[in-house]
Amino acid sequence: MAGTSSARIVLVVVFGVLALIGSAQAQLQMNFYASSCPKAEQIVLDYVKQHIPNAPSLAASFLRMHFHDCIVRGCDASVLLNSTSGQAEKNAVPNLTLRGFDFIERVKSLLEAECPGVVSCADILTLVARDSVVTTGGPFWNVPTGRRDGVISNITEANTNIPSPFHNFTTLLTLFSNQGLNLTDLVLLSGGHTIGISHCPAVSRRLYNSTGPGGIDPTMDSEYAENLKANKCKTASDNTTILEMDPGSRKTFDLSYYSLLLKRRGLFQSDAALTTDSTSLAFINQLLTSPPQFFFDEFAKAMEKMGRVNVKTGSEGQIRKQCALVNN
Repeated sequence: MAGTSSARIVLVVVFGVLALIGSAQAQLQMNFYASSCPKAEQIVLDYVKQHIPNAPSLAASFLRMHFHDCIVRGCDASVLLNSTSGQAEKNAVPNLTLRGFDFIERVKSLLEAECPGVVSCADILTLVARDSVVTTGGPFWNVPTGRRDGVISNITEANTNIPSPFHNFTTLLTLFSNQGLNLTDLVLLSGGHTIGISHCPAVSRRLYNSTGPGGIDPTMDSEYAENLKANKCKTASDNTTILEMDPGSRKTFDLSYYSLLLKRRGLFQSDAALTTDSTSLAFINQLLTSPPQFFFDEFAKAMEKMGRVNVKTGSEGQIRKQCALVNN
């Protein structure tokens, strides 16, 4: 009888744990704000559709901001927090070129006017990223909501966890795996570079300080590299010139980025790295030989998966009144 009683206790504990896990997941759901703030998602969409057509490059910025948020402490809007001592995530090197924080804050103010203290900044950032991409002709993906906002933002964690343009494939995959993301997620989410822009510091060492002739990275197409040196990054110290990550197609969400990778014309070392692994390369070829809708569908799945990384739900975290500040 004692053994039976112990077994029952174990079962109760196991099912109790499973129930807790299930309830946390259940709190991230489609139309989470249907009763608490029914106009929330429409308010976000309306603002995006009003402003993004006038600044379409912000779509790539919000996609990047969303990723940089989720890859550090999960999707909890910690990337939006300010620090009086300059030690927040937004002060980390990978985040110094992020832009659009004011846009997110304006959306937050609209939602606070509609439903004070209800809609999290984490959900706002996730929705803005999706709606901005869709508004510029990119794929739609589901955004289940119910995220809550974190109260910690740490510069060291951001510098450590955010993939660098200089990383090799092994390091990239490790950083993704640390967040529960896999090889296909790495390839697909890198595809967001189809609408991205960057600056010379992210590529200058491939142009001036590498092992090939003239200091050019031998893994980069020489004609492409010489063109960048002649017309864009004319000196190794240029830190202001804007570079298109998908030249000639950066305003269109398409497969061109992957085509360039196979021509050795990926801008970053981390882009080129995607072709150095046989499984990754095979998946890139699959994307390029499939109808464009396949890429859209797979990208959507990867984005929804990323948006669930280490989310805070229920009573965790808080609902910030301002996205840049923890509530008093």
